[in-house]
Amino acid sequence: MATERIVAITGGAGALGSALAAHLASKGYRVALFDTERAKERLAQIATQLGNANAFGHAGDFAKAETWNAALAGTKAALGGAPTHGVLVAGGWEGGTPLHAANDDSTYEKMIALNVDTAYRALRALLPAMVEKKAGSIVVVGSRVVERPWTSTGAATYAASKAAVVAMAQAVAQEVLDDGVRINAILPSTMDTAANRASMPKADPAKWVSLESASSVIAFLLSDESRDVSGAAVPVYGRA
Repeated sequence: MATERIVAITGGAGALGSALAAHLASKGYRVALFDTERAKERLAQIATQLGNANAFGHAGDFAKAETWNAALAGTKAALGGAPTHGVLVAGGWEGGTPLHAANDDSTYEKMIALNVDTAYRALRALLPAMVEKKAGSIVVVGSRVVERPWTSTGAATYAASKAAVVAMAQAVAQEVLDDGVRINAILPSTMDTAANRASMPKADPAKWVSLESASSVIAFLLSDESRDVSGAAVPVYGRA
């Protein structure tokens, strides 16, 4: 079992995380799904759908090291080893207020916690075992605002947090390159999810990025087919 592909997915109960889990499971990965406490039931449902022998869910605050310790211990017990791959989907968005009009620091603090802290903790937790084995691949989900920050007007702290995540991923990618571990990022525009359709009813979702498309790009970056790609930030814009 230890030589099998085990992928850890943060934000595993969300629209992209759950679609990606099913996509990777169909390709022979065992899947460890990580998300917040409020997603606990959804994680259990996804694990049951994928088969409890091939999927494991853990809920908690993944901006904390102790949550990662428990999640990785559970993954090893349930799936037979430490994650050999990782996809960092977890994050959040909260905008709508120009920076100068903010009444407090709550949005900034939330964006750093949801986007930067979770990615930092994920890399800290996942990389040691991969470096030790001299193999591994991680994909970080960034955003188009990393390259087009002006499109995040009213949500400057979101743009800054996503840029920090991608910069960190690219710097760390160079640190572990000689250890056989690769780290890449994707930069999606608007994703075609039920939540986005509900919040933007007048938009044309046919121009957005489908969950299937994003999952396929991530799967490629995880796979040996992209063995010569590391430190990349791949635009996944659709026609939005």
